[in-house]
Amino acid sequence: MRLSSYRKKRNFNKTPEPQSGDATDDSLVFVVQKHKASRLHYDLRLEMKGVLKSWAVPKGPSLNPKDKRLAMMVEDHPYDYKDFEGVIPKGNYGAGTVMVWDAGTYTPIDGSEGKAAQERSLLKQLREGSLKVVLKGKKLNGEFALVKTKGMGENAWLLIKHKDKYTSETDITRKDKSVISGKTMEKIADKPESVPKTATRSTPRKKSSSSKNSKAKNEEEIPPVATLLKKAPAAPFTKKLSPMLATLIDEPFDDEDWTYEIKWDGYRALAFRKENTTELVSRNGKSFSEKFYPVFEAVRAWNIDAVIDGEIVVVDEKGISRFHKLQNWRSEADGRLLFYVFDVLWYRGKKLTTLPLSQRMAVLQSIVPADSGIIHMGFSITGRGTDFFTTAQQMGMEGIIAKKLSSTYLPGERSRDWLKIKAQKRQEVIIVGYTHNEGSPKLFSSLLLGMYNKGKLYYAGKVGTGFNDKMQREMMTLFKPLIVPRSPLQKIPDYNKPTRFRPAPPHAEATWLKPELVCEVSFTEVTEDGVFRHPSFKGMREDKAATEVVKEQPMEAVIDQPGIPGQPKATTTTAKGKKAIRSGVWKTGKTKKTLIDSTEKTQSKKINRKELRFTNLDKIFWKEDRITKRDLLNYYHQVATYILPYIKDRPQSLYRFPDGYKGKSFYQKDVTGKVPDWAVTYPYRSEGNKKDKHFLVARDEASLLLMINFGCIDVNPWSSTVKKPDHPDWCLLDLDPGAKTTFNKVIDAANVIHELLEEIDIPSFPKTSGSTGMHIYIPLGKKYTYEQSKEFARVLVTMAQYQTSRFTTIERPLAERQGKLYLDFLQNRPQATLAAPYSVRPKPGATVSMPLHWDEVKHGLKMQDFTLKNVPSLLEDRGDIFKPVLGKGIDMKAALKRLQQL
Repeated sequence: MRLSSYRKKRNFNKTPEPQSGDATDDSLVFVVQKHKASRLHYDLRLEMKGVLKSWAVPKGPSLNPKDKRLAMMVEDHPYDYKDFEGVIPKGNYGAGTVMVWDAGTYTPIDGSEGKAAQERSLLKQLREGSLKVVLKGKKLNGEFALVKTKGMGENAWLLIKHKDKYTSETDITRKDKSVISGKTMEKIADKPESVPKTATRSTPRKKSSSSKNSKAKNEEEIPPVATLLKKAPAAPFTKKLSPMLATLIDEPFDDEDWTYEIKWDGYRALAFRKENTTELVSRNGKSFSEKFYPVFEAVRAWNIDAVIDGEIVVVDEKGISRFHKLQNWRSEADGRLLFYVFDVLWYRGKKLTTLPLSQRMAVLQSIVPADSGIIHMGFSITGRGTDFFTTAQQMGMEGIIAKKLSSTYLPGERSRDWLKIKAQKRQEVIIVGYTHNEGSPKLFSSLLLGMYNKGKLYYAGKVGTGFNDKMQREMMTLFKPLIVPRSPLQKIPDYNKPTRFRPAPPHAEATWLKPELVCEVSFTEVTEDGVFRHPSFKGMREDKAATEVVKEQPMEAVIDQPGIPGQPKATTTTAKGKKAIRSGVWKTGKTKKTLIDSTEKTQSKKINRKELRFTNLDKIFWKEDRITKRDLLNYYHQVATYILPYIKDRPQSLYRFPDGYKGKSFYQKDVTGKVPDWAVTYPYRSEGNKKDKHFLVARDEASLLLMINFGCIDVNPWSSTVKKPDHPDWCLLDLDPGAKTTFNKVIDAANVIHELLEEIDIPSFPKTSGSTGMHIYIPLGKKYTYEQSKEFARVLVTMAQYQTSRFTTIERPLAERQGKLYLDFLQNRPQATLAAPYSVRPKPGATVSMPLHWDEVKHGLKMQDFTLKNVPSLLEDRGDIFKPVLGKGIDMKAALKRLQQL
């Protein structure tokens, strides 16, 4: 287990936290630490393989099985952290007070005996996303489950109590004293040096500041709410406030002085309530009281005198906000309305805008109703902006908001103390007209868009996707009163202009509108002449005035750094930039240990509880590079966790090279009688044969290494699994170069296909073939047959070939390709196979079929950039970027409709 992430975030000359520690107990230990940083939370830590697997639980554990507590998995902590209690000084990662709230031992629920067996069981459960354990602590006892959530991001889990004799509705977090010192959080903060020292600490703990200074550091930021209100200036109740606005930046960053919130895809709203007065208004002063009456009623029932800032959203069944549902909301039947509140500007005769955000959040948290059903305090996290942004992306959120904890509230102003980072590029635009294609049955074909620049209205492109027939009917009722005879734009655009994929578009007529309506679109980029590329309609923006709509320019995130007294503060850019291939130089990390040592030619190993005997380990497979069969087996052991998702439960076509990549080779499909009893197989019957034959099915690392021991260099799975053999997980486009094709031409063709797929909002994921070409995967989610996948691929390559006919072909016979690049769509057939992601290829240099980011698919890319020797260390830093291939599949019918509109 690795502690590099833990150590990277800490300076052990400045923090008393332990660096390491060795497990000394025969029993597995657990600890729950109460941690008061910028916000109070609890950290659950479970010992596994010498480290503490850790989850941050914002609300703390519960003994009530009805409570499903969010638990965000964080970096592993060293074993000695189980005893850490004290104060992390200000300026350090996680600064604040830490208490050992509970501690004890634990076991997996399956009854495994012996520490080694228990850890194997727990690690398997961890990989599967469902941990079931029995805790034996001083406060927590009985059965608990940690379950990985679906749709909430890679690190999101739920902590749930199982029903047993320890079940209770009592709030266990009210037991608020340390189980090792008996102290409260306040006493630990007041006298951290009196806390018992760690018994097994590997490095001496440095003393914190004096008790007086320590207390000031931890309590001066967030005093009790009553104290805050006494210090806040008096001010009369007012309804003349506008919300503070955030500045758009390009990338997320990590900073302990900032808190990060979800950017809800909804309508910003201020709630004004005092005695008999209740109002709910948009950011531009428009009343929401009638339109969103459940929110209004919830605010009116809220027994407070306050002005609250928040966002009105409609959420789906997964709790994700959906703007189009909010736009069309008429009653409870249209979706669940929520009001996420994140700031308080005035409270009980006190003006709070001059207080720092951390203190305003404390006030707000104390008054948010516990059971309104509609009003909620949004989830936020301090310091971890990059991870939080990744989670927001995975959840399908619009993005995140970063707020400086020391920032005051500036009504109506856009500040760099509040920053927004969008997961998708989105922009409000003005609807200046619409087009209707000749012969189309639709009410309109595209919206014509505009934006202001220095007081003048300029064309920003057209959008033809994202609305259905019902939305078009509703929008036409808004358009009719605004129809005008002339264009409101500075220059009339060529809205009939041909595109690369539609050289002869149908003739369209334009109808012009007064520039009063605002909508929101997503897009990939803006051209030099200010036109959106690949826009998609997201909804009308009734809360924004057309005169406010200007192009948002993302700024580079720059965070102040401490400087020398009397000197200007230095700044550092936090935007890391996307990794790209430059001269083959990549950052590398630590790799998984090798499986087979170099001492014997034959070795036996137990993998997944199965005995494997590896033979001919010294045989040279790549003479030029001195790479042996042993090296090949060790590679697949190191990347097993990365490659297994793409081969698990899939029949394999074995391509065997018993004498190395230049030796004789042969294909083998039927493994009947040639594999161990534990191997899983899948039956098939050849034409004219009355007996079943059997494919080998990959199930785990043991079956993967069995194939490699047979002399397989690459791994070639089906696109479907045995559970649903007729429905592939992905659609494949294989770019197979001919004799006259350079690899740069392969890259050019791949980018044309990518552009086409971007035009129709279809996600795609490229990888090198590891040989001479490239593969492009499109996720299908097992929703379509092989025949449907093949025909979809045929349409795509036909359209792409129209643009690249100088050097590509879709003719399958070699004689008819004339040395051109073959755009192969026929890999989408039952039993067809391609080299799996991360598979080594039987090619010079032991190249690997490597997944890429699209911005890496550019001239200069070489197959030799990825080999058996460097890929394991690259993956430590890079991770598996191909995961979305196995995610939710595309809507093929909608994609084909969008293709028709190109």
